[in-house]
Amino acid sequence: MGLQTVEIREALRQALDEEMARDERVFLIGEEVGEYNGAYKVSKGLLDKWGPMRVLDTPISENGFTGLAIGAAMTGLRPVVEYMSWNFSFVAADQLISNACKMHYMSGGRFNVPIVLRGCNGSAAQVSCQHSHCVEAIYGNLPGWVIVSPSNAYDAKGLLKAAIRFNNPVLFLENELDYGDKMDIPQDEYIVEIGKGKVIKEGRDATIVSYSRMLKSCVAAAREMEKNGYSIEIIDLRTVKPVDIALIAASIRKTHRCLLVEEGHRFAGICAEIGFQIMEHCFDDLDVPLERVCQRETPMPYSKVLEQETIPNPERITAALKRLFN
Repeated sequence: MGLQTVEIREALRQALDEEMARDERVFLIGEEVGEYNGAYKVSKGLLDKWGPMRVLDTPISENGFTGLAIGAAMTGLRPVVEYMSWNFSFVAADQLISNACKMHYMSGGRFNVPIVLRGCNGSAAQVSCQHSHCVEAIYGNLPGWVIVSPSNAYDAKGLLKAAIRFNNPVLFLENELDYGDKMDIPQDEYIVEIGKGKVIKEGRDATIVSYSRMLKSCVAAAREMEKNGYSIEIIDLRTVKPVDIALIAASIRKTHRCLLVEEGHRFAGICAEIGFQIMEHCFDDLDVPLERVCQRETPMPYSKVLEQETIPNPERITAALKRLFN
C-alpha cells in the first residue's frame, strides 16, 4: 500500500471526491463551495469535475440551504453541507434542532436523514467571540446527532467517508488552523470507524483525553512532563458522540489518573459528560480526583494575548497534570 503526503484539506477533498464517484446521490452544498473552490479550498476542483448539479453554491442563507439539504436527505439523496463556520449554523438552528436530528424519531422510522454537516469549529486566529464557538456540547445535548472531530489528515479522510455513508445525521467538526497540517496517508481507500477513539501516545502514569486541535497542546504538555520522569498516555476521541468510554476506561485502569481537555467551555461541556461517565464506569480505578482544562468562562477576546490565555494551552495543561501527581 503506497503512501501520499497530504494536508487535512486535501484529505477531506479526496474523501468528498471518492464518495461522489462511489455514489451519485452524494452532493456538496454551501456558500462558495463551487466557483470559489471553498472558503478554505477544501472543495477545490470539485465543481469543474462534477458540475453544478453535484456542487451547489448557495446564497448567504444557512437556514434555507440547510433545510433544502435535510429535505433532500429525507427523499433519498446524501447531501454534504459545508458551513463556512459552525458559528453560522446557529442561523439554521430551527432546521438542525427541530428537523434534522428528530425526523427519524418523529416519522416513526419512515425517514432517515443521511446528511453530513461540516465546517470549521472553535477558535481561529483573532476572530473574536462571535466566530469562536465550540458547538459540540450545544448540539451534543440533543439525541439524534453523531459528532465527529478529527485531529489529523488520516482520520479526517477516513471519518468523512464513513460519515457520508452513515444513514443518520453527522456533525463533522473541523478546525481552520489545522487545514494545512500534513501527514502520510494511504493511497488506497480506507475507512475509519465512527465511535472509536485511538491511543496516540502510550503511557503509564496518567491519561489525557482530548480531541481536535487541543491534542497538539496535550502532546506538548506530555513531553514537558516526561522531562521529570512522568509517562503520559494520550487518547484522541475522534468521535465526540458517542464517546468511546471503553477505551478511556481501559487506559485509566492502567494509569489511575486522568486529565480531560477540551477547547469548549467548562460548564455543561464535553469534559463534564466524559468525567461523569468515568465516575460511573471506573471510579474505583482512580487514585486521585479527575482534572480538566477547558476554555475560560468568558466570551472569546479579540486580543491575541488574551485569546491564547483563554483556550487551553500547554502551560495550563502541564499545570493540571502536575496537580494529578501532587
